[in-house]
Amino acid sequence: MQKKDCFYLGKVIKKFSFKGELVIKLDTDEPELYHELEFVYVEKGNKLIPFFIETCSFPKADIMRVQFEDVYTEADADLLVKCGVYLPLKFLPKLTEDQFYYHEITGFELEDSRFGKVGTITRIDDSTAQPLFVIDHNGREILIPMVSEFIREIDKENKRVTVETPQGLIEMNLE
Repeated sequence: MQKKDCFYLGKVIKKFSFKGELVIKLDTDEPELYHELEFVYVEKGNKLIPFFIETCSFPKADIMRVQFEDVYTEADADLLVKCGVYLPLKFLPKLTEDQFYYHEITGFELEDSRFGKVGTITRIDDSTAQPLFVIDHNGREILIPMVSEFIREIDKENKRVTVETPQGLIEMNLE
């Protein structure tokens, strides 16, 4: 399985017991969708390795305590702490027409109602308090906040996002 075919579910944050149990912090708005998982992929180096779940519990909504098959010691568990946890894209819940996952709009053209064609969305930067569209505009990077008030249309069929940004926001990125 390749990372591009998966989505980030969370991260192994610590060991739970001397028997190899682990605690995973989930990065999702709907953790209840993942209560019946049979397996996850854990990122080790540049590879995603499947781990089958023997037991699983949820002490908090966004915390999953797991016992993986073949991980029965502290030493085994130590190797997985701080590793990312992934699932195949097919596990993502279906969204309504006007909703989208970040990975779905990568490669879409972004147009602004005032400025016109801005460029191609290369990624979404969600490492900041407000997620940002990262757009390639003729080799220059433009950042536009992903504010619902700015987004006018997501046209999945034509791979286009239309926004209406405040006067001067795009031009400011070009100076």
